Amino acid sequence: MRKEKFVYNKQTLRYEKVVEPIRVKIIRGFAFLSAVLVFSTVVVAIAYTYFDSPKEKILKREIEQMKNQYTALNEEINLYSKVLNNLQERDKGVHRMIFGMDPIDEDVWNAGVGGSEKYSHLTRYKNTGDLMINVTERLDRLGRQMAIQSESLDEITGLTKEKEKMFAALPSIKPVREDKLKRNIRFLSGFGRRLHPIHKVRKMHAGIDFTAPTGTPIYVTGDGTVERVENRKGGYGKNVIIDHGYGYKTLYAHMSKIDVKRGQKVTKGEVIGKVGNTGLSSGPHLHYEVRYKGKAVNPIHFVMDGLTTEEYKNLVEMASINNQSFD
Repeated sequence: MRKEKFVYNKQTLRYEKVVEPIRVKIIRGFAFLSAVLVFSTVVVAIAYTYFDSPKEKILKREIEQMKNQYTALNEEINLYSKVLNNLQERDKGVHRMIFGMDPIDEDVWNAGVGGSEKYSHLTRYKNTGDLMINVTERLDRLGRQMAIQSESLDEITGLTKEKEKMFAALPSIKPVREDKLKRNIRFLSGFGRRLHPIHKVRKMHAGIDFTAPTGTPIYVTGDGTVERVENRKGGYGKNVIIDHGYGYKTLYAHMSKIDVKRGQKVTKGEVIGKVGNTGLSSGPHLHYEVRYKGKAVNPIHFVMDGLTTEEYKNLVEMASINNQSFD
């Protein structure tokens, strides 16, 4: 209960109750409310500066979850992009070379999918806008590249039907059955500069070395005609060259036995000899080369039999490692 205030009146010689004017009461009340409002504002400002509201905590958790999902999605896009680029490399390095077609233009393949205005609607998201723009742009690019590659493969499919005879002649299988290899195919010595096992210097290795026990059958990788049968003390030792036509030839070296003669017609998958260790060789294996218009090309691009996309990718990676060759 509010205390009452009295003052002594000298004229009446009595204590009289003091009555405040309404104006004073209003001013006092306004001052109190102002002080409360200022104090509350300061408290709220401090709370919002140093402490998260329940709504902000929920939003932050959602943003963190979105970032985690973005990271996983980004990794998946990277995987798809690598597979697609690998497919495009096969398209450029093999299929289009086989059919004499120009490869897909690099500028077309790597072109963007639209200006900045296409993603302007995402800029309004301050916290996640950049992430959303990045992933959307990459997905758009990936979709565009898939469409380009699909059109290219459709074109190649049409040409394949017209050139079945040529396709049968082209090298397209492994010269040694995988179940007959002495070591896992992932450990083969591939195309490129390699350490020579005998000379111990880095030299160009123009083929792939398939390690297998002596006497393992060797299969011709495409229809053709035996161009050369040779038995040398050094170098390739016992070796055979098959002319497949269309600018393609294959070489099979270090054989222990040759089962074909010069001028003989051979069919893809036919046995032409046995794996050996003849010539300049450090162990039983088949040295296999593919030549196009007189120039050695990477045979790994012509191993098309029974390989999944992942197996082919592993083969390419392992064949490109700078390990030691066997000849």
